[in-house]
Amino acid sequence: MATKRDYYEILGLKRDADADEIKRAYRQLALKNHPDKNPGDADAERRFKEGAEAYEVLSDQAKRQRYDRYGHAGLEGAGVHDFRNADDIMSAFSDIFGGGMFGDLFNQRRRGPRPGQDLLMKLEIELIEAARGATKTIELNRQEICGECKGSGAKKGTVATTCNYCGGQGQVVSSRGFFQVATTCPSCSGEGVRITDPCTHCRGAGRVAASAQLKVDIPPGVETGMWLQLRNQGEPGDPGAPRGNLRIQIHVRKHPFFERVQNDLHCQVPISFPQAALGGEIEVPTLDGPDRLHVPRGAQSGDILKLKGRGMPDINGRGRGDELVQVMVETPKHLSARQEELLRELAEIEHQSISPKRKSFFEKLRDYFTEEEPAEGEG
Repeated sequence: MATKRDYYEILGLKRDADADEIKRAYRQLALKNHPDKNPGDADAERRFKEGAEAYEVLSDQAKRQRYDRYGHAGLEGAGVHDFRNADDIMSAFSDIFGGGMFGDLFNQRRRGPRPGQDLLMKLEIELIEAARGATKTIELNRQEICGECKGSGAKKGTVATTCNYCGGQGQVVSSRGFFQVATTCPSCSGEGVRITDPCTHCRGAGRVAASAQLKVDIPPGVETGMWLQLRNQGEPGDPGAPRGNLRIQIHVRKHPFFERVQNDLHCQVPISFPQAALGGEIEVPTLDGPDRLHVPRGAQSGDILKLKGRGMPDINGRGRGDELVQVMVETPKHLSARQEELLRELAEIEHQSISPKRKSFFEKLRDYFTEEEPAEGEG
């Protein structure tokens, strides 16, 4: 996953910026990068969304304190929006986009029904599920359109009436010097209508809380941090508009044997000194169950042996990684009398026939100390 940029950097602010500076910086960034001013410019759209996320956090005192103290990690569970498009942003910050060009853009976008908000959740899976793929059943709480009033919020048999305060516009315009500023109507909360006889089932909200069970298909090769998306499974939108999406972040639980590095699997397997010296077959874990691996004669502790094609599948279907087995030679801490006898005998033999590598080391060591000895008359 891409690393998130610093929110202060996004808005071009110092960390002690006050609320007015934050609002002013965001308005400037949003005006410059608004999608309607930059059609087809993906970078401008990305900056527009980045700016909205930064403003949402830095303009909220509680979220800003968490961010200042813990960074992006401190915002987990803090209710930060996942802005899907410009409509979400314009709706969330209607007070910012109240006048001038922003007011025109906001009013244009408000003419159509608004789609529902996206929902975010995390899903923990096992490594074997990430390797083979799986179908999981998840349960989530979300809003549903009220079945009694069909989402209108009005009691069955009645209808909502046009808001008298704003004339159905959802906004009120006030003059401030040479400027006209449009703000959300305080009477109808921007809806343009008022419900005089609310639905008893949803109390006029048009929506009710509900629990839903959904099946999620997990493709082989997913890893921690990846996102899956279920379209139209988020919150409901305005009548006639689609639901938002459900975005699911994958977290793969830690495995007792394997550590994933890209598509390879790494594991450590202990072997005895005789196995390292003589070589032979050892049993190792794999994703497909226990398997046999050949250890060559003279293996050293830390050597890595490869089981080709026994790692994780590539998420894009480009084969599988490898399993890399690191052998660790164990030194016994407790010896029987017979074991100690044999090792002493081996030590004596090794002393009589020192290996070229060890001989070279001891020669270098002797030369090193000889060079360090002070000359006569010194010291």
